[in-house]
Amino acid sequence: MLTGIAHHRGYRPDLDGLRAVAILSVLLFHAGFSIFGGGFVGVDVFFVLSGFFMARTILSSLERGSFSFIEFYAGRMRRIFPALFVMMAICAVAAWFVFMPRELTYFSNSLGAAAVFVSNILFRQESGYFDIESDLKPLLHTWSLSVEEQFYIVFPVALFVCHKVYRKKILVAVLSILALSFVISAVEVYGNPQKAFYLLHFRVWELLIGAAVALLPHPNYSGRTSQLLTGVGLLMVFSAIFLYSPSTPFPGLAAALPCLGTALIIHAHCQEGPFARLLDNSVSVFIGRISYSLYLWHWPLLVYARYLLEGALTSELTLLIVALSFVAAYVSWRFVEQPFRHGSLALSSAPMFMLSGTTIASAVAFALFVNNLDGVPQRLPEEARTLYEATFDDSPFFAAECFTDSNGNGLTPDQIRKGELCRLGDKTKGSPLFVVWGDSHAAALAPAIDLAAREAGVAGVFVGRGSCPPLPEADFGPSWAVKRCVDHNSAVMSFIEKEKFPYVFMVGYWPKYVHRAELPRQGHVFDPRVPPSTADWSAPVKKSLEETIAHFSRQGTRTVLVMDVPEMGHEVPEALARAVVRGTTLNIAPSLEYTYKRQALARGVLTRVAKTSGSLVVDPLSAICDAIRCHALRGGTVLYKDEDHLSAKGAKSLASVFLPVLNLIEASQLSRNPAPRS
Repeated sequence: MLTGIAHHRGYRPDLDGLRAVAILSVLLFHAGFSIFGGGFVGVDVFFVLSGFFMARTILSSLERGSFSFIEFYAGRMRRIFPALFVMMAICAVAAWFVFMPRELTYFSNSLGAAAVFVSNILFRQESGYFDIESDLKPLLHTWSLSVEEQFYIVFPVALFVCHKVYRKKILVAVLSILALSFVISAVEVYGNPQKAFYLLHFRVWELLIGAAVALLPHPNYSGRTSQLLTGVGLLMVFSAIFLYSPSTPFPGLAAALPCLGTALIIHAHCQEGPFARLLDNSVSVFIGRISYSLYLWHWPLLVYARYLLEGALTSELTLLIVALSFVAAYVSWRFVEQPFRHGSLALSSAPMFMLSGTTIASAVAFALFVNNLDGVPQRLPEEARTLYEATFDDSPFFAAECFTDSNGNGLTPDQIRKGELCRLGDKTKGSPLFVVWGDSHAAALAPAIDLAAREAGVAGVFVGRGSCPPLPEADFGPSWAVKRCVDHNSAVMSFIEKEKFPYVFMVGYWPKYVHRAELPRQGHVFDPRVPPSTADWSAPVKKSLEETIAHFSRQGTRTVLVMDVPEMGHEVPEALARAVVRGTTLNIAPSLEYTYKRQALARGVLTRVAKTSGSLVVDPLSAICDAIRCHALRGGTVLYKDEDHLSAKGAKSLASVFLPVLNLIEASQLSRNPAPRS
């Protein structure tokens, strides 16, 4: 069963050429060249190649009776650690000097995770691979290295045991696990795509395809057959590179095309003809040899360039970064990779383990240090540090006893039905006269309503959940997003029906729901020159509002519709602090024209619904914007804690906007319950 191993021994320049295809596709995809829309599949090509080389190396040693776990892992360290840790160290120095505190905290987390090879797990928890926040993560690309290292930990042990106990059934075992992993990947990519993308058990089938090729006996193909198989394999790989896009459900079934294509190329071992010349020419082989260092360096260079230039790179700058990536890769390969693998720095096993352990411990210590000091804001000038502190100026209504986050943590539906909610306004009053119901924007805005209610002398309650608008049974987004809100909104409706509040405030991130999109590239790389989405998904929002308000009206509850606050696009405290450090303008908010363009559809829907239903409307926009632009900073107060959520101080500054409605609520209560005559 292991007869295929001997055939595959020895150096194969065509596989270095295949590495070149993989790294160039990844590099050009990350650089933003749209023709390489599926260039991310280069990582999958690397996975198959890694599985092949690992199986070939381990099984060859096992056949000779010379396999040693210590030597194997020391060899992996010499191959992977030096170039990786040099890149990470340089990225850490750059992050220390250019990142804002929260950004440095995120970076330090990724540094520690990458050092112990669990960054794939960390990034899966934080965001998607194609999420715009990736532009602030210099070590995002280490997720694939973590997947490989986790494979390297498990696979040699499993292969060693199988070789000793089930030698004749190794291929069967590999194919069985491969099939199982492929099936769960194909299913999970639609249910939880981030999980399927990042985690080993959904990716291990790709590495095992390479291992299976190493295990298979290799027929003595004719030159023409070998060329045909290689051509088909290349066609499969290039089809994925040029036909896929970031919207392609991946990995799952889609990943089979480039992975099987890679397997065909490895298996065919073409040594003549045009395909062989494409792969084993000196240029392809050289790029393949530096491909590891090129993979390590291209992404951090792109991230830091975009960060420092605050946005998308021009074509000229992108080409410059690509060229610099090759320079950095060559330097890394020539002066770090090669000396540690084959030169004067090639340490024996014990020193290599000691050096690796010390380096890993240093990275983890740096991560703990930065986390314990909340991103080390002491690095910033005093003015910048003061502005940055608004990042932590959270509304108290985000507390777990008041709010349910988007993952379902916090206030439970059962607590909502029982009325175990946070109070607003004058807590000395008896029964609350109103309820504030909404999502995270409602929680951020609640301090304004709370302060206004105290001034008016009325009491209310707050209930909210992240990313869940007050739209029962509305189709406001992806099915999974709608589904997680069903129980929450049902509980709120039951509570309001039971208590029969005189008034209900409905507050939400309305532009997001009617367009099913946030601002394009919001965060550090937000660019107001990129127009917001104009997609119209308002029909289900309008329908749910009308039906919900009609339901409230029948029980005598009047609705107050609250327009959304303007979105800033930037992480406001960080952007302001960065502006101070760089000496640029503090006027970071988009223009009023941009804001109206973004909010026009949502404002139109709420205005029409209010007119036909007799609902009241509160509009905070005029308190944040003047005739020209909106403001993130006013009178020394940072109004926002991030791109679109008000800070607690910012919310309180809007209390006067809500005071007329709260006075009306108080007056209506007095008219219903006039003071007794003396």
